[in-house]
Amino acid sequence: MTSTTNRTSKSYEGFTAEERAAMKDHAEELRAAARPGSRAGKAAEAERAVLAKIAEMQESDRTMAERLHAVITAAAPALAPKLWYGMPAYALDGKVLCFFQSAEKFKARYATLGFSDLARLDSGPMWSAGFAVTEVTPEVEARVGELVRQAVR
Repeated sequence: MTSTTNRTSKSYEGFTAEERAAMKDHAEELRAAARPGSRAGKAAEAERAVLAKIAEMQESDRTMAERLHAVITAAAPALAPKLWYGMPAYALDGKVLCFFQSAEKFKARYATLGFSDLARLDSGPMWSAGFAVTEVTPEVEARVGELVRQAVR
């Protein structure tokens, strides 16, 4: 007796070039974190790396990332900027709490502000952990500030 399964005509071809690049970025981030140095020195180096990564972005992503960086660091000074898979991220006690994914990075239609499961955004049995961002308006800045403050509680 044979059984049939529904298969799509697409075959698995492995990771995309963007996914492989993100994994390489993450491997370098782990190596950098393991290098000897003071905690303050590493924190300053990590923030410089985040700002450099933001500076490399295309103009629309760069403008959003710069504003979100300012909002996030002002709303939650306890968060430490760091790179995470080549993306600007913000960590609490070394663990990523939120991150900005440029639209360009994975050839997406919009940039994303994402939150990890460590973020305290719980609201009933279902809540958002990622947000599409096409523009950073004063309303978006206010909402991001609220979300980040809630996430670190």
